[in-house]
Amino acid sequence: MTALEKKIEDLVRHIIEGLGYNVYDVIYQKQGKENHLIIFIDNEKGISLNDCELVNNSITDILDEKNYIKEQYYLEISSSGIERTLRKEEHYIANINKKVQVNLYKPIEGKKEVIGKLKEYNEKYLIIDEIKIDRENISLAKTIYDWEEK
Repeated sequence: MTALEKKIEDLVRHIIEGLGYNVYDVIYQKQGKENHLIIFIDNEKGISLNDCELVNNSITDILDEKNYIKEQYYLEISSSGIERTLRKEEHYIANINKKVQVNLYKPIEGKKEVIGKLKEYNEKYLIIDEIKIDRENISLAKTIYDWEEK
């Protein structure tokens, strides 16, 4: 998470939580020639389009007022989804003993993708099944929804 993403999350978290939602993640990225601020929300009941609209309308004014992002951008409010990207420490900890997929910059045992149960996590590495992966070697980590288990 970049410093800007953290600053924005800190700004909008209390508003979003006051509406009954959790902030799962905040991502500011360029998509083609356009900038996008994506705020992923969640709650126990799931997220509908109406929930996204409510959050959008509730945070737009404060984002404009604080003007942390100087260039033009698109604000997107989205559900965190069933399969979720793991970017924060709390994401990893919440998914201990759950199935995850990790894509790697450099292969381990000839593989650039590891799928299995997240057994251990700390600031330096994680262990999936029996494979130890240095955190700086992770290009993407996400949960895998087990459709057959549910």
